[in-house]
Order: sequence, then structure tokens, then C-alpha cells
Amino acid sequence: MTLPMIGIRSWGTYFPEKIETAADVAAASGVPEQVVIEKMGLRQKHVAGPDDHCAEMAAKAGLQALERANFDPADLDLILYHGSEYKDHIVWSAATRVQQILGANKAAAFELYALCAGTPIALKSARAMMRDDHHLRHVLLVTASRENDLVDYRNERARFMFNFGAGGGAILLERGYAENVMLGAAALSDGSLSKTVVMQAGGSVAPASADTVAHHQHQLDVTDLTYMGEHLGEVSMPNFKEVIRRAVETDAEGYTLGDIKFLALVHMKRSFHDALLAELSLKPEQAIYLDEYGHMQSVDQIVALDLAHQRGLLHNGDLVVMAGAGTGYTWSAAAIRWGQTMDEEHI
Repeated sequence: MTLPMIGIRSWGTYFPEKIETAADVAAASGVPEQVVIEKMGLRQKHVAGPDDHCAEMAAKAGLQALERANFDPADLDLILYHGSEYKDHIVWSAATRVQQILGANKAAAFELYALCAGTPIALKSARAMMRDDHHLRHVLLVTASRENDLVDYRNERARFMFNFGAGGGAILLERGYAENVMLGAAALSDGSLSKTVVMQAGGSVAPASADTVAHHQHQLDVTDLTYMGEHLGEVSMPNFKEVIRRAVETDAEGYTLGDIKFLALVHMKRSFHDALLAELSLKPEQAIYLDEYGHMQSVDQIVALDLAHQRGLLHNGDLVVMAGAGTGYTWSAAAIRWGQTMDEEHI
């Protein structure tokens, strides 16, 4: 049986108005501004205002995606939220709130969570569901993050999170759409890193209390900085390369790593970004470094894709790969054949 193509019909982004610059981060943290710019790779980032809640930002990005496609939200079959769990409320569905805001009254709505590895995993999951269920013709993926709220600039252990910003992203998928076609996707995880980055209080282990608030236990923290640094240094590069290889080679299209034309990555420190490109034999212009946006969890890859499209970096037939890694630790990648596909037997 020939499986239907699942293509990206449109996408959207949203950014809060407020901006923090590298100078702002330096002043708040005591880290020299040049270190923020050159090593952390951050010139500025958007940070959430009082009304920039995750469901609201995701819905605004989703609305942009729908408007770009001239698509009626009433015709959506599913809304899948794959953004931050730090959202409007706890134990609560941001997906159904996005459904309400958009007026997608016929759609199902639920959530999938994989932290900063979320976008490739959401694409993989949505494609499988759409192939399995012919009723799922139009699926809207939405994501958002405002985890800048969770970072304490006074905590030196959290320095690698000083790039956290805020924003929203969305992707509209269509069953039988022969453009920007989803190919393979892959993920792998290392559970030995599962408790290296946590919020110490607020969950069932340490419920919120006046004492946890007084002791600043509601920010993200690193429990074992030495182990995390050493182990990630050993496994992150090979794991990134492995999930990208699997994504590229999965669908028997004959692609190899050497066929990648553009890599849409999460924001990371500049040295690792450059090293990963070199490992894949890619040139700097085959990726976009998000030093004007910072890290917005699973929003990053959508922003990179949008910027690449705006700058004319994507061409018909290009093999495009989205890749990310989320604390926990999970690595993921998804491959896309950009532009039109002439083979209609898969539609």
C-alpha cells in the first residue's frame, strides 16, 4: 500500500514585544557582555510580557500560519500543542485553549511534550497519525515557550540557560499535499541525564509552599553540573549526528548526510553550533544562528525555517533537516523535501 504524502502547507511565528539585549543579560548576571555575545551566542532575545502566555502565543503563531494558507480554522481536524509545560496553568491543556482562541470547533486538541526536541517529534507523530487515519486531513502543530521566567541570572549553574527567550511557532500539515513533504524522523534519549536539569519545587516531590518560594526553588537549576558537562560532551555530538542520519535515511529515498542543504537547529552555544555544521560538512550559510532570538524551546526550528525562507535559502528539491535536543536528554531530527513533489502516486 502506498502511503499518502504529508506536506507542510504553511507555518507561523510570534514574538513578544519586549527585548533583552546581551548588555541586559550581562548587567543582570555579571557575565561580561562579550562572553554573552561570543560564547553564549546571544545578541538579543524576546522575553514574555504579562499577557504572553504560552496558549496565547501559540494561537497567534497558529493564526499566522492559517492566514498564510488562507485556511479556515473550522476545517482543522487536530491541534497538537508541543510547547513548554510551563504554561498558563498547571495540569491543564493549552491545546484546547488554542482551539478555543482559533475557533477550530471541529478539531480534536491535545498535547505532546518533548521539551526542546519537540518539533521533530511532533512532526513524526502527526505524520504517523495522519497516515493511519484518513479523517486527519489538516493538522496544526503549535508551540510556545516563556521559560525565560524560570532562569535566575544570579545562579551560575544556570549559565547555559541565560539564552532562554520567548515566542511561539506553528506548522500546518496537510494530507496529500505535495509540497514541503515530510520524510523520515528520529529520536533517541539518554535517561542518565534525566534529573540533571530540574525545577526543585512545584511538583509532587516537593509541592509548592511558602518555604520553597522563600528558598528560590521555582527556577530551573542544574543538579550536577560536572556530570552534565562531562557526559554531554561525550554523547551530544554523536547523538545529534545519529538522529539526523536516521531522519535522512529512514524513508528509502536514497538520501545521505551529504545531501542536506539546510539545517534548522535549536539555539545553542556558538562553538557547538559551528562544530555540528563542520561534523556534517555544512557551510555556515546552510544554517541560521538564532543570536537575535535566543532559545525558545521547540519554537527554534520553526523560526530558523521561517528565516531561511525569507532569505531565499530554500530551493525546490532541497533536503531540509530540523534538529534539536531537550534536557532529559532527548535528541530528535526530521527531514523534509522542500518545494514541489512531482510524483503524485503518493498523494
